[in-house]
Amino acid sequence: MTDRRLILVLGDQLSRDNPALRDAVPGRDEVLLAEVREEAAYVPHNRHKIALVFAAMRHFADTLAQEGFQVHYRPLEAGLDSLEAAVAATCRRRRYAGLWLCEPGEYRLRTAMAGWRHRLGLPVAILEDSRFLCSHARFRDWARGRKQLRMEHFYREMRRDYGVLLEPDGSPAGGQWNYDRDNREGWRDKVAIPPRRAVRNDARTRAVLEAVAAAFPNNPGDLSRFAFAVTAGQALAEFDWFCEHALPDFGRFQDALADGEPWLFHARISMYLNIGLLEPLALCRQVEEAWRRGRCSLAAAEGFIRQVLGWREYVRGIYWHYMPGYGERNALGAKAPLPDFFWDADTDLRCLSQALRQTLDLGYAHHIQRLMVIGNFALLAELDVGAVCDWYLAVYVDAFEWVELPNTLGMALHADGGLMASKPYAASGKYIQRQGNHCAQCRFSPARTTGEGACPYNALYWRFIHRHQRAFEDNPRMALVLANWRKRGTSAQNAILDWADRLMRELVPGVDPR
Repeated sequence: MTDRRLILVLGDQLSRDNPALRDAVPGRDEVLLAEVREEAAYVPHNRHKIALVFAAMRHFADTLAQEGFQVHYRPLEAGLDSLEAAVAATCRRRRYAGLWLCEPGEYRLRTAMAGWRHRLGLPVAILEDSRFLCSHARFRDWARGRKQLRMEHFYREMRRDYGVLLEPDGSPAGGQWNYDRDNREGWRDKVAIPPRRAVRNDARTRAVLEAVAAAFPNNPGDLSRFAFAVTAGQALAEFDWFCEHALPDFGRFQDALADGEPWLFHARISMYLNIGLLEPLALCRQVEEAWRRGRCSLAAAEGFIRQVLGWREYVRGIYWHYMPGYGERNALGAKAPLPDFFWDADTDLRCLSQALRQTLDLGYAHHIQRLMVIGNFALLAELDVGAVCDWYLAVYVDAFEWVELPNTLGMALHADGGLMASKPYAASGKYIQRQGNHCAQCRFSPARTTGEGACPYNALYWRFIHRHQRAFEDNPRMALVLANWRKRGTSAQNAILDWADRLMRELVPGVDPR
């Protein structure tokens, strides 16, 4: 009877803090990593994402082998369709006492694994992912009995749990929990954007890029521009660069939009966090230390920490707390078809085309581009919720369903009926003009609502408000907007609605705007 265990490591669990690896013994336990078609192709993933995950997996396998583990690596060329098939093929060659793995981050995969013990004929231990800072039980305890699960309240408890940005008496640093109001400045060339450090692709990564290009020729992603870290050391160097060069201005301009500038002052580390190359609490500690040493403002430090310790943990909690039914929600009944320009960026709306082109080519867009440009358009045009969520899951390099679904369905589309957000994140073209410089190069004017040359976001915004005013009737945060719409005369309202219906027919072919 063997005591040898097979440890399956998934592509988003590339950390030595993976609970399945924590007590593993080199020379006894063996490790399996597999690039399988099912995981790479269940949506048309951006090739940057596939390449990042596969390259990071191969480098992580090298690290484990150097530690003395026997590593079974199944590349995409092996032709395995699923993770289950990869485990079964490995188990046919050797006997194991059991299969150990960390729980997957997506509900569909967790459901598939439920039958592994029976189908594989060996014990299967699925361990809770302890790399996150809020366990499933901790989130359930926090959520129990609450009428509203607001992130701000959750975030404060996480700060207390981990002693982050607190004064000695336990009060928030600086006397406030949230400095978001200080972090909404438009950029407009006020300070120079620091050039990003170069990431050199080694031979192993170049081989992955070639394999991905051959296997997924029609997926989005310009692989000639691939420049992501693929090891923990490289990812940490990226973060150290951010803390030194971009963090001081990150807070002020984190909501800014800038034509032709994809990165601005953002950390660009969400993809590394989400596949295990970086650990969240260590990053929060490092940013807090930067503030305490006077290297950035409190608003910048708090804004970063809120995204990692607050928002990231919160959306994961929401996902597991409400799945599987969460993914089926569509509170506003949105069902318009996804326009073709979501896949080719061929639209005259400058802000939207820039965000889409950047997304498709690089697999990256910052949170305001995702929420207030692309997501805002999808909300106002009432695009089909499932199609939009699938698109977000496909195109972003950091997208896994636990983080993508609440951010898209809940925040961007308000399809959960306000479970996450107290009001829809709907905005006219004036918001986009205020946050960036796209409008100066756009043929549409945010100052106009109807007629040729009027910004489509304006009329679509009022159409959205008109169509859902009953749903927002009892929402105090929507009272002023509803009042502004209702005080317009009937003829003015009809002019806007008629123009919005025309826009819908032009922008979303095949839709019945009424």
